[in-house]
Amino acid sequence: MREKVTRLFVAAAIAEACSWLALLVGMLVKYGPPDNELGVKIFGPIHGGLFVAYVLLVLAVARLHRWSLLATAVALASAVPPFATLAFERWARRRGMLGVDRQPAREPAPVG
Repeated sequence: MREKVTRLFVAAAIAEACSWLALLVGMLVKYGPPDNELGVKIFGPIHGGLFVAYVLLVLAVARLHRWSLLATAVALASAVPPFATLAFERWARRRGMLGVDRQPAREPAPVG
């Protein structure tokens, strides 16, 4: 279960960043020359749902991996600026905070 929740967290971090991009494009179209609110009406609720999912998964992963209060606060705060969830996820992975290796270690091949 721990690995599954961690994978969901990574997916939510990526999806939240992508929804930020879609929402920003929608806002550009809304306030730009086309003056069309359709993008914001579509991507606003999607981004809101992914934002809530990311926050809930941060709390779950922080508890499962026993993150410090500061790390949890930084993870939660990274949901606010665009694309910061990607940066936090990469940082947490590099520091071993997600407990998931990129690739399992391989045995050296015998020579000869």
